[in-house]
Parts: sequence; C-alpha cells; structure tokens
Amino acid sequence: MITKNSLLNIDLILRELPPKNNLQVADLGCGNFGFFIFPLATLVGKHGKVYAVDIIKSILDDISRRARLENLPQIETVWSNLEVYGATKIEAGQLDAALLVNTLYQAGNSLDMLKESIRMIKTGGRLIIVEWDDEYPFGPSQEQHVDSAKLKTASSKLNLELESEFRPGKFHYGLVFKKLI
Repeated sequence: MITKNSLLNIDLILRELPPKNNLQVADLGCGNFGFFIFPLATLVGKHGKVYAVDIIKSILDDISRRARLENLPQIETVWSNLEVYGATKIEAGQLDAALLVNTLYQAGNSLDMLKESIRMIKTGGRLIIVEWDDEYPFGPSQEQHVDSAKLKTASSKLNLELESEFRPGKFHYGLVFKKLI
C-alpha cells in the first residue's frame, strides 16, 4: 500500500519553513488525515498557529475532532474555496508560510488559487509548493500536471521570488517562493 509518507518526505518539506518562533502556517487544501497539520502543530508549538484549509467540510470536522482529542488548540480549521480571491477567512498578510501540497493540480483555476494563497502570506513569508513531477506511474493525468517551469516564470508577475528547489519525494518537485510585497 502506498501512503503519503512513502510518497513524500514530510520532514524535508517542513524544513523549508522559516526558522522563527510562533509561526503562523496554513496547509492550503489540507485533504484527508491532516498529514501536514499535526506535524505542523508540533513544530509551531502552543504559541504558533496552524490553519487547516479545505473545501470539504467533513475533512475539517475530522481534523477538528482529532485536534481536540490531542489537545492541540493551535490548530484551526477554515472552510474555503481557495480559487476565490478573498474567500479564505485568514487576514491578508497574516501567514509566515503556506503549503500547497498536491493541491494546484486539482484546481480549475490554479492562477486564482495562487493569488489567494499569496494574499494571506506576509511580505518576506514563504509559499511552499509541492506537485507531481513529469514522470510518475500513478497520480493525476498528464493534463492535470502543473509544470514547474511555468510556476517559476509566473512567480515574478505574482510578486514572488524563487528561493529554492528541492525533491520531497521520488515523484514530486518542491519550490519555495518568498513573497516580495
């Protein structure tokens, strides 16, 4: 059985977060099981904040329930359609970092999703994007593939600067952008 942990190195992805205390981070399109939410809660500690953002309310209900059971008040769930600018109930410029992990390929309009993600990040904050690479034996169809070169080209028009690239797994690429303004 293939699990998210066997596909992606979560620790490697989380190392791309800014090294500071009391981080405010969002997993945008967090999906089932909160693969990043609960490690993020440990990372930010009791004084940080982790936003679990998704469009499927039942996923958010499950994450809320688990957060209460594990006494993790730093986790907050946010229902939102990330393809609508301003729809996410997180203030503009509030986040130190945001994760978009295997989310853009699912978007009907990935540009709008990027704009909404960037809106919530502070100047100097990071947007960490992880998507399926060109060569994978499973996953989304080739038509859904998000080309890393196109993301890099579009970044300057979106007030982002590419900080680094990394390989979070055999079938994925990772890009770390810094918000300029």
